[in-house]
Amino acid sequence: MYLNDIGTGARTVQQGGRFAVITDENIAALYLERVKASLEEAGFSVSCHVIPAGEEQKNGAVYLRLLSELAAVPLTRTDGVVALGGGVIGDLAGFTAATYMRGIKVIQVPTTLLAQVDASIGGKTAIDLPEGKNLAGAFHMPALVWRDPAVLGTLPEALFRDGMAEVIKYALIDGDGFPDLSDPAAVRRAPEAVIERSAAIKEQIVLEDAKDLGNRQILNLGHTIGHAVEKLSAYRLSHGQAVAKGLARIAEIALDQGWCGEEVPARTKALLNAYGFDLEIPYGAEEIFGAITRDKKRKNDSIDIIVPEAFGRCVIRRLSLQELRAIL
Repeated sequence: MYLNDIGTGARTVQQGGRFAVITDENIAALYLERVKASLEEAGFSVSCHVIPAGEEQKNGAVYLRLLSELAAVPLTRTDGVVALGGGVIGDLAGFTAATYMRGIKVIQVPTTLLAQVDASIGGKTAIDLPEGKNLAGAFHMPALVWRDPAVLGTLPEALFRDGMAEVIKYALIDGDGFPDLSDPAAVRRAPEAVIERSAAIKEQIVLEDAKDLGNRQILNLGHTIGHAVEKLSAYRLSHGQAVAKGLARIAEIALDQGWCGEEVPARTKALLNAYGFDLEIPYGAEEIFGAITRDKKRKNDSIDIIVPEAFGRCVIRRLSLQELRAIL
């Protein structure tokens, strides 16, 4: 898949009409004209909606503004949205599409490694509330995910590293046939195999549990603690950095509780260290516990956490809040 051919891809899910391309200022400067030209060449009318870059844009005010802009175009129920960008744009544009006129199609065009292997797949869309991350959202499956690994060539090293936290998560979930991750430079030069295997793992899990009621929770490995760290940092820490800390900590906890052998934290930390992650968590156990209790994954007085039992095998464990506090 190449970005210049997105119009051809769009024709497989929509015949004529209009697309609203939602993106941020950074991505617009790099790729917006190419995407717009390809869509127009394929016969679509195109409107462009550009917001500032950053997680802080994934809020209610920006979301409502985008809804008003789509209505002003006007987009109809047979038109669609193109989410051109990383995870923030994918979440925000996806949620906008999910709720505009009770739902119109969205094409996800992820431009970061994290989005290509994770955020663009599976239909989770959301905005953040002051009380927490992704607390207002909807399941809205993309009509198409258009991944072009070539766009990662312009990705800053820090953003590529963020994506590798999710890739390492997938290796922990299902190690069978996973590409070798031990050479970061080689992975950066040729990320296609890593993207393909990571996306395949997530797609299979989502296919079995689209609404996150059962085994799809496995994809939250490292995220319960990671989201807490992210929130406590007031989102100064990136999602990938926070997930890396969460992966390392849950591996340590699993060993402490006798749920896994020493190989799990050793291999997990070795990989995370190879990609340059800082695994130190600068918050105390009570702070982490307090943030977790406000997480959307809480179920009354219990919470499901994902535990690695071996490198390549994870299980869901339901803990009471008291048990969670004790293991933290």
